[in-house]
Amino acid sequence: MKLFINGKTKEVPDSITVKQLLEYESVEMPQYVSVQINEEFVRRELFEQTYLSEGDKVDFLYYMGGGQQAGPGDLTMEQVERYSRQLILEEVGLAGQQKLLGSSVLLVGVGGLGSPAAYYLAAAGVGRLGLIDYDKVEMNNLQRQILFNAGDVGKLKVQAAAKTLSALNPDLQIETYPYRLSDTTALSLIKDYDFVIDATDGFANKFLVNDACFFAGKPFVHAGILRFEGQVITVLPGKTTCYRCLFPTPPPSGAVPSCAQAGIMGVLGGFMGVLQATEAIKYLLGKGELLTDRLLYLDARQMYFHQINTGRSPNCLLCGENPVITELSEEHVTCPAAAAKEAGSDENF
Repeated sequence: MKLFINGKTKEVPDSITVKQLLEYESVEMPQYVSVQINEEFVRRELFEQTYLSEGDKVDFLYYMGGGQQAGPGDLTMEQVERYSRQLILEEVGLAGQQKLLGSSVLLVGVGGLGSPAAYYLAAAGVGRLGLIDYDKVEMNNLQRQILFNAGDVGKLKVQAAAKTLSALNPDLQIETYPYRLSDTTALSLIKDYDFVIDATDGFANKFLVNDACFFAGKPFVHAGILRFEGQVITVLPGKTTCYRCLFPTPPPSGAVPSCAQAGIMGVLGGFMGVLQATEAIKYLLGKGELLTDRLLYLDARQMYFHQINTGRSPNCLLCGENPVITELSEEHVTCPAAAAKEAGSDENF
C-alpha cells in the first residue's frame, strides 16, 4: 500500500504497524523518534498495535535526549511536540530547528510592528531575542500592540513584553534594553545579534538602524505603517538596496505625519510585523528568497499588494560609490529642525 512518509509517497507492505514501519524504513534509534499519523501523535506504547491504512500521512520526528538532560544540539520531547508543525517542513527539520534555537534577533521597538514580530519569533523558537524600547505602555497602544494588556499600562514595554514572551515559550533567552538606541549604543548592541528587525516609528530611528546595521554588517528588515498602508524590505548591508538608497535623508520635522497624527489601522502592524518575522526566520534558516532589492507595498483598503523592484543606488550617501557618511553619527539621522524633539522620547515604537 501507499503511504506519505515525511512528504514522500512510498510503497510499504499491507497491514503494517508503526513499529514495523520504523523497522521497514530502517529508522535509526527508533526509541528517539516521535511519530505522527495524519497530524496526530501516536503514543510510544501504542506503536506495536497501531496499524496504518492506505494513504495515511506519516511523519517521523527525530529528537535526542532519551530522558537525560538535553545537550546544546538536542531537542527535548516537549520541544519536538512544540515545534512539530515546522519540524516536518523540509526547509526546517531537526537541523533547522536547532539552528533557530541557536540564533538571535534584536527587535528595535516592541510596539505595533515589534509586538507581532517578537510573538511569532518566540513561537518559532528563535532562541535569543533582544528587545530595545525606552517607552512605557499606554492605553492607546492596546489597539495594535499585542504583547500588552490593560494591566501593563504604565509599565516599561520591554519588561511587559519579556513577561508575555516568556510565558509563551520558556525556552527563550530574552534580553531587555529599556533605553533609546543611539549612535553610542547601537554598534555594540547590534553586533551581538544575527539579525535585526527595524520596528521603530520615528524617522531618526529608522535611519539610525539602517546606518548602524551597515557599519556593523548586520542584515535587517525594515517596515513602516501609516493609516491603511504598509511597506517592508530586507537589507543585506553592502549587497542589496539599503534604506538610504530609497530615502537618502530624513524628511523635515512635521513634513510626514506620524501615526498619532494620521492614525493607524491596528492590523497593519500585524501584517507587516509578521512579514518581518518571516524574513528573519528565512534568513536564519538560509532558506527561501529574501525580500531584498524589492519593496513590498500594501494598501489594505483595496487589499492591494505591489512589489517595487529596486537596486543599490550608486549615489547612496551610505553605500554608494562615493559615500558621504563614513561613520555612525546622529548628525546624519536627525530630521532637519528637529534636534530638540528627537532628543526626547519618541512617540511610539
